[in-house]
Amino acid sequence: MTMIRSDEQGSILVREADAERLGTEKVGMILYADHDQTGGALSANRALIADGMDGAAPHFHNTSAEIFFIVDGSLQVLAGDDVVTAEKGDFLFVPPKMPHAFGAPKGSSADVLILFAPGLARFDYFRLVDKVARGKASPQEVLRTQDLFDNHFMDSAIWRAVRDS
Repeated sequence: MTMIRSDEQGSILVREADAERLGTEKVGMILYADHDQTGGALSANRALIADGMDGAAPHFHNTSAEIFFIVDGSLQVLAGDDVVTAEKGDFLFVPPKMPHAFGAPKGSSADVLILFAPGLARFDYFRLVDKVARGKASPQEVLRTQDLFDNHFMDSAIWRAVRDS
């Protein structure tokens, strides 16, 4: 990844062409800036989710909010006990400790800018999930890192019912 610091205050420019890419055609990720690059202020990535595909299973973060901006398409999101569909141009803030999950609804793909504030160490988490998707790591490895990456998985009957319909 190429980052250009444009001034002494530490501004960061990441060119899309230089950003690290993970995933597949069905669910991809573009990594822009992690917490260590922003002084802990935020982490930023982009999710590219194909029609009807799941993005993230139900989970919560103890310390950071997760913020979604829909660049294109639609995103179905569990936020607490509600499932909402955010459309192109919509913004969604999920506070710390709130259960959430997301995926593209049937009939739409999703291109989503995702921010964590304050920043979390996310890039190594995404790299591990990518290894699992490629069969190079076990899902148990992701479960063992829940505290390390502040990504705590849980069940949601509400999310299952909506996604299975």
